[in-house]
Amino acid sequence: MNRTARLYALVEELRAAAPRPLTVAALATRFETSTRTVQRDLQALMQTGVPVRATPGRGGGWSIDPQMTLPPIRFTTDEAAALAVALAAAEATAPYAGAARTAAQKIAATMTGPASTAAQELAARIVTLPAPTDTTVRTAVEQALTANTVLQLTYTDAAGHKSDRAVEPAGLLTAQGRWYLIAWCRNRQAGRGFRLDRITATTSTGEQAQPHDLTELLRGSTAAHAVKPTTLAALTPPR
Repeated sequence: MNRTARLYALVEELRAAAPRPLTVAALATRFETSTRTVQRDLQALMQTGVPVRATPGRGGGWSIDPQMTLPPIRFTTDEAAALAVALAAAEATAPYAGAARTAAQKIAATMTGPASTAAQELAARIVTLPAPTDTTVRTAVEQALTANTVLQLTYTDAAGHKSDRAVEPAGLLTAQGRWYLIAWCRNRQAGRGFRLDRITATTSTGEQAQPHDLTELLRGSTAAHAVKPTTLAALTPPR
């Protein structure tokens, strides 16, 4: 068994035993390898973000939270190629680009056979010309949107006018290669769109924001006819 297949199998072995921990010795016996190899593999899984953890002492061992992992997924060659393209498009300026990169690493670690080969070959033929990005601003926007908290920001509009705003995030809009934070602006008492590359400073307030409907905030604007990407339809709960 090669290392990629063993990493995948380790995760599934821990999932099957959860919440009971398994010792390194038991895992080494199960996969017919050395305890040193298993220990190194488990550390590699932890470093890539897989929720494995070690419990010291008698009765301890390695375990995994099954609610934080996915069951086995088998990708076709076309699906693997599509993932390679989609993840390549998540350039550094895009929201959640860091999470996209770690997701790509996890997907790559589990793929084997023709699907893995197809994804690797296609990935080698995709290049991007990175644009300057302020990761501090992007991270603050991501956190505010995920936690639904009020964000204090400094914004420069198309005319070069600078203003300070307190906003309640509602969603993200992408159009013509640009990303916009759609939010309720407390200063204007209305929905507004803020281009991410024009946000020059941010401060997280930690204050819980009021919920806002993204469609309602876009109503009457040039983005009123924006639609959800079809690729995200499966993740959208029914209304």
